[in-house]
Amino acid sequence: MRFKALAIALCAGLVAGAANAEPLNLTLSGGNPGGLWSLLGAGMDRAVKASDPNSVITYQATGGGFANIGLLGANRTDLGMVHDAEVKLALTGQPPFPAPIKNMMAIGYMYNWAPMHFFLTKGVAEQYGIDSIDDIASSKAPLSIGINRSGNITGNVALFMLAKAGLDEATLNANGGSFVRAGANEQGELMKDGRIDMATNGIFIGHSSFRAIDENVDVVLLKIPESVIEATNKEFGTSAYTIPAKSYSNQAEDVDTMALGAMVVATDKMSDDTAYALSKAFVDHIDEIRGVHKAMAQLTPELMVSQTVLPFHPGAERAYKEAGLLK
Repeated sequence: MRFKALAIALCAGLVAGAANAEPLNLTLSGGNPGGLWSLLGAGMDRAVKASDPNSVITYQATGGGFANIGLLGANRTDLGMVHDAEVKLALTGQPPFPAPIKNMMAIGYMYNWAPMHFFLTKGVAEQYGIDSIDDIASSKAPLSIGINRSGNITGNVALFMLAKAGLDEATLNANGGSFVRAGANEQGELMKDGRIDMATNGIFIGHSSFRAIDENVDVVLLKIPESVIEATNKEFGTSAYTIPAKSYSNQAEDVDTMALGAMVVATDKMSDDTAYALSKAFVDHIDEIRGVHKAMAQLTPELMVSQTVLPFHPGAERAYKEAGLLK
């Protein structure tokens, strides 16, 4: 009886210890208020609260992934939302980073379905015989091409892909064209007003900015050579992706491209217990994160562990191994 009583006491102690574990109190650096990353922050907060009502993740609006990596590198935030492509640049100290940033550790992938799109006005495409981005340079078309603003990784990726397809800035200028720096919604307005001929960006299929272009301007979605996709994935740690046929009005066929992904990143300063509790909460209560936006319906525990650009935090790795997601 004494052994039985001791066993019961020990079990009770373990349960009490688990229940009395320190609640999480973390800051997540994201992007613009009201954007998808802020919604993800709210979902993550709900996920940790579902595990412990006293836990909290506070969302901090920033300029985006590049800014968040800077904060992580200086240990000025607990967590950051970043694109895989931004991490790849940071690890090797490529611009805008003055030196490599090596203290980052992955908590989990949130999505990998933000494909690069290249929309060209149909009239220009027909006039110059352009149906792929590698036709642009040789066509001599004097295009005005929208590129996302400096500090947004999709601008870096678009310029890289066009250069790999033979269109660098010198070639475009020689053809009488130019690159125009503008955000996603601005590019739609510029195309509608005829001030640019082409829009480029890497966000979800059917995003509101893409719908505005497709509905208000007669455009075609340009193809991308396989060699350009492969080079981009190697350079930025991104992945191949296919935009299904009929995603847009004049798109009769599938278009192969590449897609950016976004992940939650911590630093090596985070304790193993904290990273474990955080990752376990994300897996156990993934519906709280999936529910923030219809675009997140594809999120699965398996996708959360599929990133390859960073090592997982040891605490996160332990949680994923317990869940059977990692060996």
